[in-house]
Amino acid sequence: MTHSHNVRLEFGSAFDMVDFVQVVSDYICRMSGLDDDQLHWVGVAVRESVVNAIKHGNRNDQSKRVVVEFSPVPAHHPDELLIRVCDEGEGFDPEELADPLAPENIMKSSGRGIFLIRNFMDEVLLQRGATGGMEIHMVKKVKRAGEPAS
Repeated sequence: MTHSHNVRLEFGSAFDMVDFVQVVSDYICRMSGLDDDQLHWVGVAVRESVVNAIKHGNRNDQSKRVVVEFSPVPAHHPDELLIRVCDEGEGFDPEELADPLAPENIMKSSGRGIFLIRNFMDEVLLQRGATGGMEIHMVKKVKRAGEPAS
């Protein structure tokens, strides 16, 4: 962890890194106070976003980088966890994503990642990165003991 409690991972587009990112994500989620259910759903969202960055964004080009940043807010007793995943690909228009629940897409083997991320996280923003590629910003609110699930 850096002094500001932010963690930044940067690596070439290799699927071997997904498990490492998962371990870091789980650790940060626990440090941020997320419960087991929240940790699971954030883990799925992080895995999906990293796989998408490698496969669809960077098209498995190991010379292209993926960046994953975790920022507990506020750092000393977080109310939410911010996660940002960026790639160096060509980008896409999020408005043009196919509906994975449409009858013509139900049997497709891909196309559900963003749908899952949007359902598992409290806030999701997809946008083109400042220097190209795509960025996904995800927020998970920390559920305190006795609070209803978010």
